[in-house]
Amino acid sequence: MAINFEIPEFINQQAQMVRWVAETTMRTVARELDENEHARPTAFVEQMWPILRDQQKATLDKLRAMESNGENGGGEKKGRPSTRMLGLMLMVEMLSWGDAGIYLCLPSPALGGAAIEAVGTTEQKLRLLSRFAEGDKPVWGAMAITEPGAGSDNSSMSTTAVFDEETNEWVINGEKIFITSGKLSLEESNGLVIVWATVNKAAGRAGIKPFVVEAGTPGVSIGKVEIKHGIRASDTAVLVFNDARIPANNILGSADVQAGKEDKGFKGAMATFDASRPLVAASTLGVGRAALEFLKEKLAENGLTIPYNLPYHKLTAVQRDVLEMEAEWRAAYLLTLRSISMLDQGQHNSLEASMAKVKSGKVVTEIAQKAVGLLGSMGYSREWLAEKWMRDAKIGDIYEGTGQINTLIVARRILGYTRRELA
Repeated sequence: MAINFEIPEFINQQAQMVRWVAETTMRTVARELDENEHARPTAFVEQMWPILRDQQKATLDKLRAMESNGENGGGEKKGRPSTRMLGLMLMVEMLSWGDAGIYLCLPSPALGGAAIEAVGTTEQKLRLLSRFAEGDKPVWGAMAITEPGAGSDNSSMSTTAVFDEETNEWVINGEKIFITSGKLSLEESNGLVIVWATVNKAAGRAGIKPFVVEAGTPGVSIGKVEIKHGIRASDTAVLVFNDARIPANNILGSADVQAGKEDKGFKGAMATFDASRPLVAASTLGVGRAALEFLKEKLAENGLTIPYNLPYHKLTAVQRDVLEMEAEWRAAYLLTLRSISMLDQGQHNSLEASMAKVKSGKVVTEIAQKAVGLLGSMGYSREWLAEKWMRDAKIGDIYEGTGQINTLIVARRILGYTRRELA
């Protein structure tokens, strides 16, 4: 069967519109927001919120239609694959070309919404996701997993959720760190955070469940907001839960625990990474493309163009470097496109999502560093954005599972090893 790499025209048109927003609203304030960390990009948020709201409304309308028809969810019908994630991938890549930190300030359900879609009941989806599709004010969402003593090893999680039968509530206690948009999600009305907590420590991963904690919940506070190396426009917060009480039906998935058996709630929530990792890869690729385009522009200004029709041995060292950078970028792009297309077709993409995440994080980090080196002293200067792209690129190799962790996931999937056999 032939593979068609053509992007549908309506998605290309959307990408061009987003590029205009990125160029006129993001690039123009990128340096200012980098220098003044956590200053909110108000104009950008106001421009993007109607677009994001309409996208979420289309998803919600589809869900409501399926509910009224008695359907139980799932992907598109066979023969009619969705293009939702493809459009989202290209939008994320283009916005990150504008500025990766400002992109992360987007008002959207983000990981929180992905977890709700993955394991929430129909009632939960309709109730919780509707806030991202209705109303005039932007709404933020976040996902709280990492703890001071539990990063990649979720079994070490110490945040607890205890059910209070008298009040029919879950009581959450613990601390979460490095939560992207954690501050925005809790400070803005109608926002929410998906918090992972254990209901039974002895059960290991099987006892870990995702909970919906809404903005304004008593007992939830912001410990601090991190000062970061890159993506400085976005907020990355520490969240503290001190007897935070949430309704009984705000647990995603089943509350039942069977020791040694991970239920749909845990596996489904983990599956959110299958959707989020390709989007992180797309964001990282946006940074890489920004660095590559700028490098080629500056080289051309100095009389050095990149010939694509000459044999390798006739190229200069700089020309060879640029061609190698472009080839690596393209390889990462195609891996990301593959993992995204599998999502749109309703296929399991855990292996491909991790591949895209590993490749993009490694490649773009190298591309951004190389670009700074080839640009010389001005590349290192704050007068240009090249040094900023170098700082922004590195986060793509760290969050949503480090490059090392995702490499382990790829090895386990290919070789058929368990977590215990290959750690």
